[in-house]
Amino acid sequence: MDVTDETFEREVLERSHELPVVVDFWAEWCGPCRLLGPVLEREARARDGAIVLAKVDVDANGDLARRYHIRGIPAVKAFRKGEVVREFVGALPPAQVAEFLDGLTGPTAAERLIDDLDASGELADVVDALRRDDFERALDLLLEAIVAADGERRQRLVAQTVALFDQLGQEHPLAVRYRRRLAATLF
Repeated sequence: MDVTDETFEREVLERSHELPVVVDFWAEWCGPCRLLGPVLEREARARDGAIVLAKVDVDANGDLARRYHIRGIPAVKAFRKGEVVREFVGALPPAQVAEFLDGLTGPTAAERLIDDLDASGELADVVDALRRDDFERALDLLLEAIVAADGERRQRLVAQTVALFDQLGQEHPLAVRYRRRLAATLF
């Protein structure tokens, strides 16, 4: 579906609370965009409604291009719960596009962490925070657990925390702030 400055909020941000929405920022004059577009469309159809594909013409929708810091096209951003959770720039080969989309259709990092912690009986307070979508509290608790842990458990908690950063999106304020805190904790 084509999305504009006027319809983006409803068609992408609101809809991303139901399913992942992949946005292809493109322009008619862009050769790599014309290569990537059909690949995205084919791969999205192959996922049988598990994701929504939206297209934004950056020439006609400059406000969106500025808002999402589009500096090169094609640029693809995946949204979940109103936030960018994954992205790439350039025309990727079909196998990489498929892998990118597959990463959106499975459980989120938070859902995997909840399952893992439930199974192990660990960190019930982190599970509670994640179930309430209180990522700030969950990240605070995870950093405390990382400081207290060692060896394999510490490595596992670090990997799970980094996965939460990826779920939030690289530019999300919590991911930026807690990535710095994690680095200070580890080094």
